[in-house]
Amino acid sequence: MSSNELPPGLSTIMDDDSRRPLSIEELCFSSAMSCFEGWLKLDPAIGPRTMTYVTKFITRTLEKTHNLKDVRETLSQSVEIWIWLTKDFAAAIPSLTTRSIGPLSSLNDPDKGVTPQESTALITKNYPSLKDDLQLLIKLMHIARNLLVVPEPEIPQDLCAAAQFDQMLYQTIILCVNVTSKAYDGDILEEAARLKLSEITELYKKLLVTCLQQAHNWIAKNDRNKMAFWSTVLFDDDAAGDDQDNTAIGEFRPEVAKVEVQNWIERNSRFCDKGRELLTEYEETLAPRGLPPGYLARISPLAWNWLPEGSVEVRADDIDDDAKITPQWKENEPDKFEQDRLYGRVSREVDTWWLKVRDPNYDDWVVPMPTVEFAQTRTESCKLNLVNRYAHSYRTDDHEGSVHSTDGAPLPEVSTEDEVKDPNAFGQDYNEELVDEEDVDDDESYGEGPMSGLLTEVPNILDPKQIEALHMIVKSCILDNTGLSLSRAGENLQKTRCRMFLALECGRSLLREILVFIAVWEKNEQTLIFQLTTQIVEAIHHSALIPYAWQSLRIPKDIISPAQTVLLRLVNNMFRARNTDPPPPESKEHLRDVKLLHFLFIQFRSRIVPECAALMHLQAQIRGEQCDPADFPVDSWDMERAKDGLQQFLELLTTVNELPETRRYLIEWEAAYELLVLLKGLEAGVPKKPLVDPPSRSPQRQGAIRFRRCPSTPPPPPMQEPAHKFPWAGIKGQILHILAGLLQPPAGRSSPGNPDVQTQIIRHNGIVSLLNCCVYDDHNRYARERVQICLKWLMDGSDAANNFLRELVAMSPPPNLRGGPPTPAADGQSVAAGAAQSLRIDGIAGEVKVRVKARNEPPMVSASGNTGLALPSLASSTALLGDDLRNSANILPPIQSATGTSNATQTARARSEELLRDIITLADEAARLAMGRRPDSDETEEEDFM
Repeated sequence: MSSNELPPGLSTIMDDDSRRPLSIEELCFSSAMSCFEGWLKLDPAIGPRTMTYVTKFITRTLEKTHNLKDVRETLSQSVEIWIWLTKDFAAAIPSLTTRSIGPLSSLNDPDKGVTPQESTALITKNYPSLKDDLQLLIKLMHIARNLLVVPEPEIPQDLCAAAQFDQMLYQTIILCVNVTSKAYDGDILEEAARLKLSEITELYKKLLVTCLQQAHNWIAKNDRNKMAFWSTVLFDDDAAGDDQDNTAIGEFRPEVAKVEVQNWIERNSRFCDKGRELLTEYEETLAPRGLPPGYLARISPLAWNWLPEGSVEVRADDIDDDAKITPQWKENEPDKFEQDRLYGRVSREVDTWWLKVRDPNYDDWVVPMPTVEFAQTRTESCKLNLVNRYAHSYRTDDHEGSVHSTDGAPLPEVSTEDEVKDPNAFGQDYNEELVDEEDVDDDESYGEGPMSGLLTEVPNILDPKQIEALHMIVKSCILDNTGLSLSRAGENLQKTRCRMFLALECGRSLLREILVFIAVWEKNEQTLIFQLTTQIVEAIHHSALIPYAWQSLRIPKDIISPAQTVLLRLVNNMFRARNTDPPPPESKEHLRDVKLLHFLFIQFRSRIVPECAALMHLQAQIRGEQCDPADFPVDSWDMERAKDGLQQFLELLTTVNELPETRRYLIEWEAAYELLVLLKGLEAGVPKKPLVDPPSRSPQRQGAIRFRRCPSTPPPPPMQEPAHKFPWAGIKGQILHILAGLLQPPAGRSSPGNPDVQTQIIRHNGIVSLLNCCVYDDHNRYARERVQICLKWLMDGSDAANNFLRELVAMSPPPNLRGGPPTPAADGQSVAAGAAQSLRIDGIAGEVKVRVKARNEPPMVSASGNTGLALPSLASSTALLGDDLRNSANILPPIQSATGTSNATQTARARSEELLRDIITLADEAARLAMGRRPDSDETEEEDFM
């Protein structure tokens, strides 16, 4: 074919007066695509010179669809263009498959499948042709994506569906996933072959990204296309058998739901008027001539839109009939389509499943908060069963065996206007049983086993910049943030698709991969991926399905799985956004948030804290040499996962604690108990890390320090501590921050501290735990500052707290380190004031020799001219506090009104607060003494110190 000739038939089209004139872009693009199909099929044989022109035409068309609105609109309404796009990809997919991963027949036959090594050989062998064809296909998919960005997108969306280009889109995604997910072993390849393999893989990834972008544009604001896409990617026939077993909690039947969704699509298969007009015109005027690209495929249920009236049965609803309908379910109706039509909604199977698995507190408070007594029993049980918990699949008690731990709770009835009106249709009892943990494959739970679903592998293939379209697709299908109107049957289709998302194994797998993606790539709250995923979680929250999602993401061997940890982080981000603009306390949104918080705190109380406390208890036993370290049942990696999950729970409580409206629930549920349990467990199980080791002043030691600071000899990486020495760093600080918030005075008051929380802390013997945090711990560097606030509010107005502290000080008289008469030593000798003693000083490992300064003694001056200080220990400071307590009726007298506060009361309060601060700050002063610095000196690190 010469470069000046058009493909056969196109000259006839140009001369046809019965047809609108074609634009030059349509002619060039159509001719290029017809040649490309011949190139891929080798029929007719197309030479490289012609392909040069084909590439030029396609490239120019892509540029015009990017920049010229009129060209984009013209091409988008051309039926021929959409058919040619379909034909090109229909020819390309088998060709690319054969050249990349073997013949098509091998895809569905594991015995005939090629190995990664064989696939690598195929790709490197066919590298030149694969590169050229993939580049052209990427451009074609870009054009298809651009054609959907027009003022009336429903027209090209309908033409795309009529030409079955959406089916080619699915097949292209499958091909890209199959190629890019193979575990190629690049180490055994030569450099040239490795570069070729890498380039082809990147082209497949780029094609995959463009496919996702086209899919997003195709479903935008189009409920029929959303439902068609959603059903295609979620109903995985290969996983149907397993899905039946894995969703025993809801007894969901995917095969029934699939039929019902298809029936809904057929009832809503009417195209827009302009789309039907263009399709009818093409089918009646051009296709009968026998010219390329030929007739449209006569597929059901869409073909009736362009075929002559009466040629096919039309079962679509009348779009002009906008009368509301009441869903009716006729159990004995023999015609399934008619049964579903009378019901009116998308799927009764999905609705029934949702009623069984949603938050049991959806309509009313059915599930109470477990008591503290239950939590105590649960913690002791976890301590006793800790080793077995990890040695075998651990089946927890009934309180953890269900989504929300309701025993025999009845099936809640539908009460909202967008839900099913006939609750009697779902008269089955709520099924409380979760998936038996013994049946769960841990490998699959971690995402390392075979995964089902068209899109599930995508997060393992693309990077954060490439994957944005996937998240936008999921969000577009399930999030109702635009106030969309309800269907004639009163159904919110966004919520229905959200329920389908979690009802099906493919959806749950995809959700898990999307969540883990954030952790793997360490995405922060400002990134688009994180924000999109938060909106996905928000949609799940609107359907009251986060409790179900939480359980579906669980891994039996973990206290909290990585996906659950990310889910918590997203929920926390969601709550933090509420804090900037909180909903009214009596609003539906506020109540929905409180019910979610209620569920999560149940998990915190019944599983997270007891199992973390059990690990800390075993750490304490090993620390006290009561157990063998070899008996510790988990490794450091498992401990890190447990800590990450615990941190996220504490972050959530911190966020909730910021608003008085939600803080009151934590106080009502007695959250202080769990916080003190963790504080006590950390105190017993983890030794405090000192700020510094006692410095040696020998020249050899100083020289060694200087040598380690030399840039040319970096210090070796620290060896990882064994799991039983895991420090749980930072947890104490979070706990103290939450306790300080809980102890704040009730809203609208400045004093005293919250009496309910004060009582809770005293009842659970929390004062000692708080005082233990006064000692410096480098694992929790800001704990001392936070415990000061806790003690301030705890003692403010609480006689019980003050009395407890008096008794505590009176029981332990400290050594006399303030000068005066000699103090008897342990060996019967006397230690005079000014003599050196070995003391244990806060923040310093081991004992340090400190000279006790006599009363009225002037400051010491060292040989270097620095002024040294001899300061009392923490016990000495406590003695000072005790002396004042004995001379004072009350540490912190009750606050009087602003007009009636006396100077004496203010003076006593100031004195009490000053003494309280002395407890916290004394250890800092002692640490400065050990380092030979004055308390008020510059704290810049010396060059030799570290």
